[in-house]
Amino acid sequence: MRRNRRAKVVATLGPSSSTPETIKELYLAGADVFRLNFSHGSYDDHKARFDAIRALEAEIGRPVGILQDLQGPKIRIGTLRDGVRTLTAGETVTFILGETAGEAIPLPHPEIFEAIAVGHHLLIDDGRLKLKVTSCMSDTIEAKVIYGGPLSDRKGVNLPDTVVKLSPLTEKDRADLEFGLSLGVDWVALSFVQRPSDMLEARELVGDKAGLMAKIEKPTALESIEDIIRLSDAIMVARGDLGVEIPPEDVPGRQKELVRKCRLAGKPVLVATQMLDSMTKAPAPTRAEASDVATAIYDGADAVMLSAESAAGDYPVESVAFMDRMIARTEDDKAYRSIITALEPAVEPTIQHAVSAAASSVASMIGAKAILAYTMSGSTGARIARMRPEVPIIIASPDLNIVRRMVLLWGAHPIQHQEISSFREMVQRARNHVIDEGFCEHNDRAVVVAGVPFGVRGSTNNLRVIEV
Repeated sequence: MRRNRRAKVVATLGPSSSTPETIKELYLAGADVFRLNFSHGSYDDHKARFDAIRALEAEIGRPVGILQDLQGPKIRIGTLRDGVRTLTAGETVTFILGETAGEAIPLPHPEIFEAIAVGHHLLIDDGRLKLKVTSCMSDTIEAKVIYGGPLSDRKGVNLPDTVVKLSPLTEKDRADLEFGLSLGVDWVALSFVQRPSDMLEARELVGDKAGLMAKIEKPTALESIEDIIRLSDAIMVARGDLGVEIPPEDVPGRQKELVRKCRLAGKPVLVATQMLDSMTKAPAPTRAEASDVATAIYDGADAVMLSAESAAGDYPVESVAFMDRMIARTEDDKAYRSIITALEPAVEPTIQHAVSAAASSVASMIGAKAILAYTMSGSTGARIARMRPEVPIIIASPDLNIVRRMVLLWGAHPIQHQEISSFREMVQRARNHVIDEGFCEHNDRAVVVAGVPFGVRGSTNNLRVIEV
């Protein structure tokens, strides 16, 4: 089975989409990767969904990616004296360190009191309430209310100006990560990334057991984004929290910037949050939502993600089906190719990059039907994908973990194969693969990229054109 599009669809599983039958429907409708959101659900829930995905994979004979999304630290106020109070614009309120307080607002996070400064902002309840710090001490913060409204217990707090000395991995996250890795997830998404060192901390735990994805949802992460991308295997543009902490009018530009930087770095980038939000309750999206999805595809995103739409909405399968159609229609637009190739990534002066870039050019010039990349780590496929070739990229690896991970990559059609030991075997298997996967027929051409000696990581140095 092959998709008729290049960008991929990530669907979140939840109460609306947990049965094996629904998961299969979501895949057939267009889902390439399934997200397990560890902010919700029990281990038994996640294991049942994981097992259903792997059973589906065995049934259809195609790799299916699984993304574990860690919750990350959640900063919340404590319990108010009367359970609710109203903040009025212009008034000054006091935050006190602790879980409960009298007239003050309890804030049980000492790391905030250590890091916050006069002039910093506090955004509460997804930005509905906005305050500016006027004074701060070791256990109290005074702030002026800019936007007021009702405030109730345990509402979330965002700190767009403050770098909090807080690990992105809570004790819950560490236990969840251990569980996810024991299952065999393909990707791990790290929340609350603020600085490059956060990625190093996570990498020590993940190692090479899964791809490590940084969720960009904090303004402070944008200040060190090149280093964060370098230390990550992929990036998620988490527009929900990011849109709370930076002005909403800045989000589209930041999205384009992140997609561009990831493409230049050869790292997959996923655009997420509220893409088809109205389809949580309606069978069709708004025109603005359709345009939002198309914009991400024109930008060159590797994948787009559904959250509540597929996890808890009334129309999970319809949401995935529309996303599939929207991507295909956008990529078929006559302006798409010129837009997507307007950004020409510089080719690094290495043999691996030169051969991978040449594969895209040669395939275009000779009218090849596909590019087949033999790879051990998946990096050859990523190098080819960053050039956004006009033909599909068959990524062949003996490592099933790499095959599943590459499902997220733009234009990739990953397959598992047995290791090869000679040029003759490489060519013959390439011919078999392009025919068996439905990309080539008799007399068609394909471009094959491999490394010699075979089976050695980082040895990509050979390009060959084959006729079927």
